[in-house]
Parts: sequence; C-alpha cells; structure tokens
Amino acid sequence: MEAYKEKFIHFMVDSEVLRFGSFVTKSGRQTPFFINTGNYRTGSQLRKLGGFYARAIADTFGLDFDILFGPAYKGIPLSVATSIAIGEEYDKDVRYSSNRKEVKDHGDTGILLGSKFGDGDRVVIIEDVTTAGTSIRETLPIIKAQGNVSVLGLVVSVDRMERGEGEKSALREIEEKYGIRTTAIVTMQEVVECLYNREYNGRVVIGPEIKEAIDEYYRQYGPRN
Repeated sequence: MEAYKEKFIHFMVDSEVLRFGSFVTKSGRQTPFFINTGNYRTGSQLRKLGGFYARAIADTFGLDFDILFGPAYKGIPLSVATSIAIGEEYDKDVRYSSNRKEVKDHGDTGILLGSKFGDGDRVVIIEDVTTAGTSIRETLPIIKAQGNVSVLGLVVSVDRMERGEGEKSALREIEEKYGIRTTAIVTMQEVVECLYNREYNGRVVIGPEIKEAIDEYYRQYGPRN
C-alpha cells in the first residue's frame, strides 16, 4: 500500500470520520462501518483532506481538466479544499463549482456556486463516498444542463466496495452506465488491511469482532461479479 493511503486511513481515524459500530446508510443498508466526512471541521483538516484528494485525482485523471464539481452540500468544501491543494501542490489552477439546492433568482443568479460552465469544459466530480450510486444520478443532469461539457470522472474518499443497484459494485456501475472513470483515495479493502489487528495510537481499531461484521456485510452486500 502506498504511504499516502495509510496516512489517509490514520487521518480518518484521528478525525473520527471512520467509525465502526452499527449504522444505516443513505441507501437503507445496515452497515458496521461509516464514513462521515462532516467530521472534518477545522481548517487544518480540510487542508490535509484536499491534499489527499488532489493526489488521487492526479494519479487517476491527471490535471488536464477545468472544473472540480462538488455536489451540495458536502461536496462544496471538498471542491474548494481540493482546488486549493491542486494549486499549491501541482501549480495548476482549476476552477471549483457546486450546485445550490434551489435556483437563486436575484444577485448571483442560477443554480451554481463558484465557477460557471462553458462549452468544452472538462469536469471532475468530487464526493465523500458512494454507497449505491444514487447521488450521481442527481448530479450528472445538473452538470449536463450547463452546456456542452465533458465529465471525465468521479473521485470519492473511500470506495465502500459494495453492490450498487445491481450485482456489480456501485463505482463499476457508474463507470459502465455513464461512461466515466471513477477512483477513490482508498478502498475498504485497504482500510481493513491497514487497521486489522494492528495497534494504532495505543489501540486496535479493527479487531476480530469488527472484522467478522465487515465480512458478513460483504457476504450480503458485496458485488457478485
């Protein structure tokens, strides 16, 4: 595993973003692990987070794109922090954009915050996590309605590695259905590899009981092909 991935996993643990227990996802699944990016609450956390996203984007998509689009609401700080990190770490100036939940009809009108779109713009979408691929269905029409733009791909912080609406993983379904590439800073397989039965800051984050709950979850919701 690359060193930056291990650092990111430890960063999630330190920030109490990666948690284990009993949770219900947006898709209604009972899950033993939860990634809550709302727990990134400080400037220093967002600065680090943007750097991890920037690395994942550069590794997968390169930096030849124009706009980083973060769907409201959690995608708003993600797009800002990551566009700053790309500028600082790669000397590449990319625009950021997000959507409003309601169209604004006065002042800075429209549905977008940040940069407007122009014909020919190349876009990378940034989100926190994708469980069943439901959010991308809402995001793509918003982007496509802005003009003749190309969506290069989607980056998330953690690939939960579970089924979407069919038998394949959610990210694989997105790739095949919408014709875009997807990537994640880390996968849940890498999270387990990094934390299982290994002490970190004086404790074992994933012991045998949690590991068995994760395995059972994937027996139920893991991709079939």
